[in-house]
Amino acid sequence: MRDEPVAEPVGDAIARRLGAVWRIEGARVIATLTSLTGDVGLAEDLAQEACAEALRVWPRDGVPSNPGAWLTAVAKRRAIDAWRRQDALAERYARIASTLRESQDVELEPIGDAVLRLLFIACHPVLSTPAQCALALTLVGGLSTEQVARLFLVPVSTMQQRIVRAKRTLSAAAVPFAAPDPNEWHERLTGVLRVVYLIFTEGYAPAKGADPVQRELADEALRLGRRLVAMVPREPEAHGLLALMLLQSSRFSARVALDGSPVLLADQDRGRWDRQAILRGRAALRRVDELGRGRGPYAVQAAIAEQHAIAPSVEATDWHRIVLLYEVLGRLAPSPVVELNRAVAVSMADGPADALAIVDRLEAQGSLANSPLLPSVRGELLTRLGRTDEARIAFARAIPLVGNTAQRAVLEGKVRALDPRHPAG
Repeated sequence: MRDEPVAEPVGDAIARRLGAVWRIEGARVIATLTSLTGDVGLAEDLAQEACAEALRVWPRDGVPSNPGAWLTAVAKRRAIDAWRRQDALAERYARIASTLRESQDVELEPIGDAVLRLLFIACHPVLSTPAQCALALTLVGGLSTEQVARLFLVPVSTMQQRIVRAKRTLSAAAVPFAAPDPNEWHERLTGVLRVVYLIFTEGYAPAKGADPVQRELADEALRLGRRLVAMVPREPEAHGLLALMLLQSSRFSARVALDGSPVLLADQDRGRWDRQAILRGRAALRRVDELGRGRGPYAVQAAIAEQHAIAPSVEATDWHRIVLLYEVLGRLAPSPVVELNRAVAVSMADGPADALAIVDRLEAQGSLANSPLLPSVRGELLTRLGRTDEARIAFARAIPLVGNTAQRAVLEGKVRALDPRHPAG
């Protein structure tokens, strides 16, 4: 007799649905609560309480037709109850209570306005750029502290302290939770662009989880990038960032195999790349040049992505041009990751031996000790040099540093392939 399929427990199904709702609506919920309470930390706490209430109520009553509005309404009621008990903040209480009388299906601000407002608030100049980015990624990007720590290549405890300090600094500075005036945009723009870029990066190559990509995160970053270009049409780096994200996003359809595993650049079917996204990305890059103020770091990265986008194959790619662009990027925005990417380009242009010398220097510096990137690249170079035992050790070192299970599986496959005891080795 054939086994009957086992139904998923209701609680698990609701938890999955809530997670999906939060990924889409979370930034808007927190943005709305922040604008009403004037306190980022309180807004987060209220939102989490509303999520806990959803896990209790939704299995019994069903998922509401507008779950984001439901979460916001519940969080507002929690705020009112707390303020009533404290007999304080009467003015704010009256303001929030009046919005609740309108209807159960609360009408929220347009998501773009609310999210961008919160993003500009989090990138207030009273905070350092790393603190701005860390706070905004958790609030706007909806990333966990662990995900943000991996993006910044720092321990989770360090990132937790950074986020807590950022919230306290905003409170101590009595930062107004309102959209800044246009004359204040420029001083916050560097942080805002950086956060949008990191949100896209987490969508393009998630640091945690089982999915090779998270399209909703990348799409949200693209949406924010388009709105920023509309806000500051004469800012070259806004166009440069949009160009970079469009060119990178063109590969999404080819980056995941039918079985859900990631597909590396060399193995992608370039016929599946989104040609319209490539055309739009190249147009955005041309707009940078039309503005006549030179290319910044995002535009240079977009120029690198353009070289990949126009090449018919990995072998036909202009790797010497990419090496040159990475050298320019290294002068504009020096970092160990940029240097590591330059090493990869050098390996394709001049061979793996020259590239390995660059990687060895980076390893000696120890600046990428918490990242899987360096041992992964080292493993690839050693494989191409025929030093399989060393390559296997390098890949094995990278595995525990990878938080994404799909990416980890790729590295585990490389270790098995290099194992002389393995049938395929």
